[in-house]
Amino acid sequence: MATTKAAAFRLSNAVKATSRPPIPTAYEWAEKYAATAAAARPLLDMSQGVPGVPPPRALLDALGKASALPQNCGYIPAAGTPELRQAMAAEMKMSYGAEADITHHDVAVTAGCNMAFVTVAMVLADAGDEVILPVPWYFNHEMTLTMLGIKPVLLHTYAKEGFLPSPERCAELITEKTKAIVLVTPNNPTGAIYPPNLMASFAKLARERNVALVVDETYRDFITTHTPHHLFSRLPSAPSEVIPPEWDWRGTLIHLFSFSKSYCIPGHRLGLICASPDIMPSIVKVLDSLQICAPRAPQVALAPLLPTLRGFVRETAEAVAHRHTLFKARLPPRWKIGSQGGYYAFVRHPFAGKHANEVCQRLAEEIGVVTLPAGFFGPKGEEDQTVMDEDRWVRFSVANVDDRKVELVCERLAESEKVFGWDLD
Repeated sequence: MATTKAAAFRLSNAVKATSRPPIPTAYEWAEKYAATAAAARPLLDMSQGVPGVPPPRALLDALGKASALPQNCGYIPAAGTPELRQAMAAEMKMSYGAEADITHHDVAVTAGCNMAFVTVAMVLADAGDEVILPVPWYFNHEMTLTMLGIKPVLLHTYAKEGFLPSPERCAELITEKTKAIVLVTPNNPTGAIYPPNLMASFAKLARERNVALVVDETYRDFITTHTPHHLFSRLPSAPSEVIPPEWDWRGTLIHLFSFSKSYCIPGHRLGLICASPDIMPSIVKVLDSLQICAPRAPQVALAPLLPTLRGFVRETAEAVAHRHTLFKARLPPRWKIGSQGGYYAFVRHPFAGKHANEVCQRLAEEIGVVTLPAGFFGPKGEEDQTVMDEDRWVRFSVANVDDRKVELVCERLAESEKVFGWDLD
């Protein structure tokens, strides 16, 4: 076997200081289950947030046709095709209400939502600046900030509050170096859905303190009970939403979105930034350097189809909502849901004194259930501060399994209480 020699050059200190993505660790646990005699039962994966169904046939056909056309092999504008930008502005009015003040001039298309976040971080902040990030966090957000030399300032959330971030505690974290507050709703990893009045409170805070409010709404189409928020409207649509009368979202809000979940095309890498045309030249400058342009074929395929895909998006969201209900109903009583929504449920395991990392490792290696511990979504050196009793929380993704697999997972969780030999609450 060939030996690997160390590089003769120095690597970036910022990259070396950045944690590795944690999901491969969970799959290493899963490989040990697959390699044992105990693996007669199939592996059940509720770890990664990936769609559990393919896109509709019409979209698949359009993707194939668009990819086969020679004219779609060339570059397009860095901000995306005008057709897709116009179509997405219309779709956002469907999501946020007809009164939402959004045009295609506010929209730029990116190579996935992670690219959207990297771009916005580079536009807003310099090395040494600060960005407020709720914890548990989406780990790629923290990784991006760390690599750019931007300090993530932790806004802790707590189980007793449904893992909802506090605007009051956030206000105490803002300094002269603060450039942005980042929110993810429905949240990854907790699943918490931030109500419209909470979003309004953060918008008011960001406006008063002259910082950007960056909202990642990758899972917005999986809110089936209400409009995600009304921040794109000029005036609040409910008395509880205390937005200043002079509110104009373009002065404060930057919205991020992913096509991966709603349209079930994560491999085609499309995301979106919605921001003021005033900062769009800076956004395009970064996009031109990072990606030149997002993939062309899926943009061409999607633009004319988006209105016809609304039924598919809604049906997919309702199926995920049903799976949440099923998971909650079948979960063993000692396993407690702290928050739930989008693709995820955040669950407190019942094993007294055991860290979720250890629990998730045994779940994967011994009974074939792959999940992610809360420790994957917070700073390693401050795990005791992440959330209340944070070391016992586990993220389950209900999207990439069918109903029967949800039932089987819950049966195996009950089994784990008997076979692990640990004390239970």
